[in-house]
Amino acid sequence: MQKVSDYVKEHIGFTVIIKEYTREQDIKELQHKIDAMPFTLSTEYITKEQAAENLQNDLGEDFIEFLGYNPILPSIEVHFKSDYLHNDSIAIFEKDITRFHIVKELYYQNDLISLVNENVKKISLYLMIFCMLTLLITILLINNTTRLLIYSKRFNIHTMQLVGARPSFIRKPFIYTGIKQGITGAVIAILLLSAGLFYISTEVPAIVSFDDIYMLSAVFLFLIFIGIFFTTLSTYFSVTRYTKMRSSDKIHRG
Repeated sequence: MQKVSDYVKEHIGFTVIIKEYTREQDIKELQHKIDAMPFTLSTEYITKEQAAENLQNDLGEDFIEFLGYNPILPSIEVHFKSDYLHNDSIAIFEKDITRFHIVKELYYQNDLISLVNENVKKISLYLMIFCMLTLLITILLINNTTRLLIYSKRFNIHTMQLVGARPSFIRKPFIYTGIKQGITGAVIAILLLSAGLFYISTEVPAIVSFDDIYMLSAVFLFLIFIGIFFTTLSTYFSVTRYTKMRSSDKIHRG
């Protein structure tokens, strides 16, 4: 979610419009000063000619021939680092940049920035709730599946108790089986997650990158840990429950 948020924020542009007849050298000096600012991610100097060509491509017609001159001013396109895309940083940047005598104005979509920040907070909250619910459902499914498995082996547990097996000895093979199932489930989850991430990386490479080995390794290890932990825990308590039951309860109630 953080990468998606950063990707969206870093693609919101601020246009520093330059006054007409400004020397190109002065514009490039201003661009270097903007690049040196702590919140700047990237800048691009757009000449009058480039701006006119871009607009002609968007409109599909030659407006310069119709007007007889090029009314578009040169500009510098600025992109902020995602951490600085909030009202305080924007206000500081606007105050600093408009002090330069070659700057005519700073143009940006304030409503869009506010909307992005609000939606990122909402989506983060919804995503956290969804993850919590998914985790809860997963735990319940693991617990119910484990209990059914132990229930089907209740006669084996009873037989081992009759020959004097200790609870720890009885639990051991079931826990090993639970660990194997947890690893298997984690591997399946990792394969499905990898397929999903690969698809996203082909569509939007900036959001997901398989070069981030540490992050992916941490996620995969976490999935394996979760799989082993919950299956082992559920198996332990389910088997312990049966070893403490009376024989009649074990056979009839399960």
